[in-house]
Amino acid sequence: MNQILAADPAFFLVDIKIKPVNNIRVYVDGDQGITIEKCISINRALYKTISESGLFPGDDFSLEVSSPGLDEPLKMHRQYVKNSGRTVEVIQNDGKRVEGLLKQVEDSRIFVVEEKGKNKKKEVVEHIIPFDQIKTTKIQIVF
Repeated sequence: MNQILAADPAFFLVDIKIKPVNNIRVYVDGDQGITIEKCISINRALYKTISESGLFPGDDFSLEVSSPGLDEPLKMHRQYVKNSGRTVEVIQNDGKRVEGLLKQVEDSRIFVVEEKGKNKKKEVVEHIIPFDQIKTTKIQIVF
């Protein structure tokens, strides 16, 4: 997989899931997002590589290549950087939940700005959360 993505460093592997029925799901993302056409291109190249490897005799496997989608938690540092400036929900290892603007991403931590209350009672709190304290982070859709 890394050889396929090496040709275009703007794209990166997020996750691979293999189900017992030989269903392979590959999640790929890009620093500027990823198009369906790019997923199709990666799928074709990866299908050929897997088929030629002989890992699944008779090509008894299915392959899906897609972006992680908004319902999937962020898993890689590059995803955090890509989504800087968006609203996120962070659940920490201790169960504490923080929802706010992903303001900044550093090597070992993130900064999330949370607004509490309204009008005169409005309070802005900046949370500094080390990556090793994050259980999950998901993008929140704001309308």
